[in-house]
Amino acid sequence: MNLSVPRRVTAVAALAALALAGLTGTSASADPAAAVAAPDIPLANVKQHLADLQSIATANGGNRAHGRTGYKASIDFVKAKLDAAGYTTTLQQFSYNGATGYNLIADWPGGDPNQVLMSGSHLDSVTSGPGINDNGSGSAAILETALAVSRAQLQPTKHLRFGWWGAEELGLVGSKYYVNNLPSTERSKISGYLNFDMIGSPNPGYFVYDDDPTIEQTFKDYYAGLGIPTEIETEGDGRSDHAPFKNVGIPVGGLFSGADYTKTSAQAQKWGGTAGQAFDRCYHSSCDTSANINDTALDRNSDAIAYAIWNLSSGTTTPPTGTVFENTADVSIPDNGAAVTSTVNVTGITGNAPSTLKVGVDIVHTYIGDLVVDLVAPDGSVYNLSNRAGGSADNINTTYTVNASSEVANGAWKLRVQDKASIDTGYISGFKLTFP
Repeated sequence: MNLSVPRRVTAVAALAALALAGLTGTSASADPAAAVAAPDIPLANVKQHLADLQSIATANGGNRAHGRTGYKASIDFVKAKLDAAGYTTTLQQFSYNGATGYNLIADWPGGDPNQVLMSGSHLDSVTSGPGINDNGSGSAAILETALAVSRAQLQPTKHLRFGWWGAEELGLVGSKYYVNNLPSTERSKISGYLNFDMIGSPNPGYFVYDDDPTIEQTFKDYYAGLGIPTEIETEGDGRSDHAPFKNVGIPVGGLFSGADYTKTSAQAQKWGGTAGQAFDRCYHSSCDTSANINDTALDRNSDAIAYAIWNLSSGTTTPPTGTVFENTADVSIPDNGAAVTSTVNVTGITGNAPSTLKVGVDIVHTYIGDLVVDLVAPDGSVYNLSNRAGGSADNINTTYTVNASSEVANGAWKLRVQDKASIDTGYISGFKLTFP
């Protein structure tokens, strides 16, 4: 697969291992070796799965849509691979628009049944085409990752589960059915759900869901190790199969390479490809065939999936230290404009803040040397964190230590950010305070 950038960076892998604390109150293993254990996912294998899905569509009227023979053949194809690899598979039936639909659930034996890390993709296409990028790409990548789990005979701390959803194109029907039919006790056992819908777009972007901070950071760390900038995924927010999980409080995350939104000049400059053209000009069209795939994007995203699954499933059950207050709502930072704030409300802490208050800052910005970043205490006291430092580098993702011992702990703390120069833009992605 010979990408022009290093495939793994040990320091980044170690950071990812330390970032695991966000899933169901678990803390990460500090062993960096665990973080570099994820295998390289063979691109040729993922491409072969896509070729097989294309053949299925071609033999079944040109599509793999809900209620059509091509969809059932796709489910049977994936199930046979997983059964042979040692998974326990379940075919879940539902009815929609007068036709029978199917979800395929595959469980890897072992792991803590009370901590389930689940990954999923929709397997159906629209009726107008074979759906090879949307969403053969995600389906093939998690299939090959599941097979890699089997080849490695992986025994992670958490239980691994994979899902292939039906009738997503008709309104997330299959994934909604799965979530709605899970007893609340079973829902509470899912520590995270990772969604992969369109990851091989021919004019690709590299987008990361910003829903759960730990999952988000894991993917960001992977791409930082490749030297590839990412952006927060907004085009499909709430429009894919992560939504039903998120709506019942399950932490979610995922990757996306773009659909019918247009790639900007800035995006083309950092990712390559063609500005002014859709990420996928064949979105929901008959030309979404096996020729409608960017191999580099498919390769990188497939490897990122394995990296996340290996890392996020290896957390221990040691309780985290400290009490965390967090705000993950995005706040746009005006270009060369007024200061903006993100607020966390601290309650239940006795006395003053500590002399080692941890201030977690996640800012997405294309030129951090434009930014002044301050922590503002409830009484208005200002603690400067960054004053136009970092030059032309992208993004601030740092934990600062602040001596806030003169401040009362409880109250509204603010992260204040001001862009003091023109051209570059960004937003606050997250802000958290950790009290030891």
